[in-house]
Amino acid sequence: MNEIRPWRTIERRKCRQIMVGDTPVGGDAPITVQTMTNTPTEDAVATLDQIRRCEDAGADIIRVSCPTKEATDAFGKITKAARIPIVADIHFHYKRALEAADAGAACLRINPGNIGSNERVAEVVRAAKANGCAIRIGVNAGSLEKHLLEKYGEPCPEALVESALDHIKLLQDHDFHEFKVAVKASDVFLAVAAYQQLADTVDCPLHLGITEAGGLIGGTVKSSIGMGNLLWAGIGDTIRVSLSAEPEEEVRVGFEMLKALGLRTRGVRVVSCPSCARQGFDVIRTVQALEERLQHIKTPLSLSVLGCVVNGPGEARETDIGLTGGGNGKHMVYLSGVTDHTVQSADMLDHIVDLVEAKAAALEAEAEQQAVAAE
Repeated sequence: MNEIRPWRTIERRKCRQIMVGDTPVGGDAPITVQTMTNTPTEDAVATLDQIRRCEDAGADIIRVSCPTKEATDAFGKITKAARIPIVADIHFHYKRALEAADAGAACLRINPGNIGSNERVAEVVRAAKANGCAIRIGVNAGSLEKHLLEKYGEPCPEALVESALDHIKLLQDHDFHEFKVAVKASDVFLAVAAYQQLADTVDCPLHLGITEAGGLIGGTVKSSIGMGNLLWAGIGDTIRVSLSAEPEEEVRVGFEMLKALGLRTRGVRVVSCPSCARQGFDVIRTVQALEERLQHIKTPLSLSVLGCVVNGPGEARETDIGLTGGGNGKHMVYLSGVTDHTVQSADMLDHIVDLVEAKAAALEAEAEQQAVAAE
C-alpha cells in the first residue's frame, strides 16, 4: 500500500555526506528530523526528560543550548544518556564550543565568523577534529553581519548566501569539511530563495528551516509551504520545524511533512475526510483519538477513516486498513483494500487500534525474517 509511482518521485540534490555522531546526513542518507530542547541545559534531568519525549517521537538529532560553563558541565551528562546525537548550540563564546566538543557533542552549531580571531576559529576546528564533531553553520536573516546589511541594505538572498560562503571559507581554510549549512529566515520567500541559491553554489548538506515560524498551526502551515517547496525540489538533507510548541510536536510535524512527500515513512499515515452531514460517526473526534493512541507505532502503514460510503471505499482500497461509516451504527472495515467485516460504533475505536497494532507487529516480524534470510 506504499507503492511509489513515477510521478511521485523526487530527485534529491546531490551533495557530499557528513556524519553527525553515528547518523549520516546528506548523500543518499534519509532526510533527518531535528528539534531543540527548551529546558535550562544546566538542569540535566529536565533536559533529558525532554530529549526522551523527542526520541520517542522519532527525532534523529537534537540540539541543546550551551550558553554558560554550567551548561557545558551538564552537557556531558546529557550526551552520555541520550540515544541520539546531540548538537551543541554555540553563539559567541568559543570556549563553550571547546567544552562541548570535549563533552561529547556530535556537532557544533556555530558561525565561525562570530567567535573572534582566526586563532579562535583554529582552536574550535582542532577541538572538532579531535572529537569527531561536525559543524553546522547557521546563518539567520535576523542576525546578519553589519557589513552585509550595509552592502545590501536589508536581508536578502544574496546577503544570506554571502554570509554562508564567508563562514564556509573560514572552515575550509583550516582544512575542515565536515559541515552543513542553514540560511534561515522567517520570511518564506526570502528563505526559499536563499536556499535555492545556496544549493546551486555548494556541495555540502543543507539544514532546512523557516525560523520563528510561529505557533503549532500557523508555524506548521508556514514551514510546510517553505520547506515543502524546497523538499519537493530535492533540496534539503536535514530539517527542523521551528514552532512555538513543545519540541516533540516539531518532530511530529517534520515527519508528517516528509511522509506527505514520500521522503520518509514512519508510523501511521492517516487519510481522513473533513466530515459532513453524511458521516456515520464523529470523524473529527475519532481521528483525534486514533492519532493520539497510535503515536507509539513506528512501523510505516496507512489508515483511512471516512465518514460515509461516497469516497470511503475508494480511499480504503489504497490503505492497509480502512474504516467507512455506515448506517445504524454499523461500519465497514477494510483490510489491504478489501472489505472484510463490520464493527459497531461502541467498539470501533478499540477495534481499529487493535488492528493497527496487529498489522504493525506483523510487518515488523516480516521485516525481521527478511533481514535474517538476507544474512
